Amino acid sequence: MNGFLKTKIDGAITSMGELSGAPVELGIVLGSGLGGLADKVQGAVRISYLSVPGMASSTAPGHVGQFVIGELSGVRCALMQGRIHLYEGRSAQEVAFPIYLLRAMGAKSLVVTNAAGALNPDFAPGDVMLIEDHLNLTGANPLIGDNDESVGLRFPDMSRAYDPEWRELAISAGGPDLRRGIYAGITGPSLETSAERRFLRNSGGDAVGMSTVVEVIAAVHAGLRVLGLSAVTNSATGGVDQQPDTIEEVLANAAIAGEKIATLLEYILPRMAAPEVTSRS
Repeated sequence: MNGFLKTKIDGAITSMGELSGAPVELGIVLGSGLGGLADKVQGAVRISYLSVPGMASSTAPGHVGQFVIGELSGVRCALMQGRIHLYEGRSAQEVAFPIYLLRAMGAKSLVVTNAAGALNPDFAPGDVMLIEDHLNLTGANPLIGDNDESVGLRFPDMSRAYDPEWRELAISAGGPDLRRGIYAGITGPSLETSAERRFLRNSGGDAVGMSTVVEVIAAVHAGLRVLGLSAVTNSATGGVDQQPDTIEEVLANAAIAGEKIATLLEYILPRMAAPEVTSRS
């Protein structure tokens, strides 16, 4: 079975043809409410997921479902304007597949963003959290099954899944307002019960969301260096004063945090792509 995943990847890249253009330096996944960053891409080429063999469609609110390829802050990037989720009925392999495509487009690093609820009571809606590590509580892993050794190792090490150098770069740019913590990934789409939120907090989580962990496993498998940023959209402490959440509130607060993420990326993307930094990987 060796080569089966690479064959699928190559087929998808071939179908995209000249539209994808020259190799990119970075891949970026835009989470719920964060799709506006794609509007800042210069010379953008847009490729619908529906036109790419092997790609699942995106049905979540605020997820357009297309690759946007062009220059962002002077760096050639491929953005996923919308992601695939497990709760859409997709397999972990379908969720992971576009990450392998970003690698095949030339990306050496991946910036993954998401909307997340604040388990940590010190966090507030509109904050941005730098993901230092994650808890995969989805029960899913894209590497289950046969492994394609031409793509990645059978047992990739996840102890440094979020690149330490990229984290330090983000901290230097974000300053004291940048939150830092552990992302707890669940399946969804139902939001967590108050008891579940308290459990997740006691388990070490600072923020909770319904994405990211499967993508990051695939990114590490493919040899990508990862930077993770969460847009804090709601309080999710599970305390006695816990208020009901709405998708409208989540998207509004994601937009506020999204502007902060855009400002942060404007500073760090050129540095992530600098030859003296990336040459070691």
